[in-house]
Amino acid sequence: MPNPDSLALAMTLRQMFTGYWVSQSIYAVAKLGVADVLRDGPKDIGQLGQALHVDKSGLYRVMRTLAALGLFAEDHDQRFGLTPLGSLLQTDVPGSMRSMAIWNGELPYRAWGSVMHTMESGEPALKHALGMKLFEYLSQEPESRRVFDDAMTGLSIQVSQAVVSACDFSAIKRIVDVGGGQGTLLAAILAAHDQLQGILFDLPPAVENARQQLDTAGVGSRCEVVGGDFFEQVPAGADCYVLASVIHDWDEEHSLRILKQCRRAMDQGSRLLLVECVISDSSEPLFSKLLDLQMLVVTGGRERTESQFRDLLTAAEFRVTRVIQTSAPECVIEAVAI
Repeated sequence: MPNPDSLALAMTLRQMFTGYWVSQSIYAVAKLGVADVLRDGPKDIGQLGQALHVDKSGLYRVMRTLAALGLFAEDHDQRFGLTPLGSLLQTDVPGSMRSMAIWNGELPYRAWGSVMHTMESGEPALKHALGMKLFEYLSQEPESRRVFDDAMTGLSIQVSQAVVSACDFSAIKRIVDVGGGQGTLLAAILAAHDQLQGILFDLPPAVENARQQLDTAGVGSRCEVVGGDFFEQVPAGADCYVLASVIHDWDEEHSLRILKQCRRAMDQGSRLLLVECVISDSSEPLFSKLLDLQMLVVTGGRERTESQFRDLLTAAEFRVTRVIQTSAPECVIEAVAI
């Protein structure tokens, strides 16, 4: 007879194997736009299949599975409606996760298919799969760049709320958001603090549509948009610099180059805020550890422990003053230029 304990462990492991089945099912309904079709109310599987121009049998099996996971609500007539969780897969809702689901199901998924290349070489698997590094690829593929930017904007809305709630910006006069993309975080900070002036800084393609978002947020008159490369130069003259989910994209050498450019632009005593996940010393399963693997195979970057952040910042001539936990997985590592 099989050992009951051994069988239970095997079933636990078997369940773990299914992770990408779930993520790719979410990708499929996000790509199809199922949540947008259900925006005005529940529909039966025939109506859904017709509206989306897909096979209703396969669609039903995916929807049934995701309903069991809480993304949709299913009744006895094979009708499906949105749940609060599934509503985040709509296109035009605050904090939409639709683009993130699509992004995760495309390029990162391809990277994970080549994970053994990373294990054998230490190089990001996505570079092997695409024949070039991520950001080089995005500069050549406008549609992939659009999905990536939309995904980061959706994520940034959630992180921005957590950062604004956790940090005091009342003593700051001028802030630079380095690698700030569409300006979601900077707009949230400026909206909460009328005394602040801001500079949004990123590669020109990343910020080309940012002005509209800043104007819509009502902070455009207090924010300058500057295109450039943070490996070469960072705008000077501010008393606070924030980098949100930037450093984790890069290895130690490139991260240090970015931070040194920030330090060159800063006066002594100016503040630096890194918004990043921090890996704790706990052996518990944490999102930051999974995200660290994503960085490993996609960009060659990494998540870091508090000690690793301190070492990196010390090398760039900063002193860490505190680590602020937010309501999101990301923390704010606060440092001053020395």
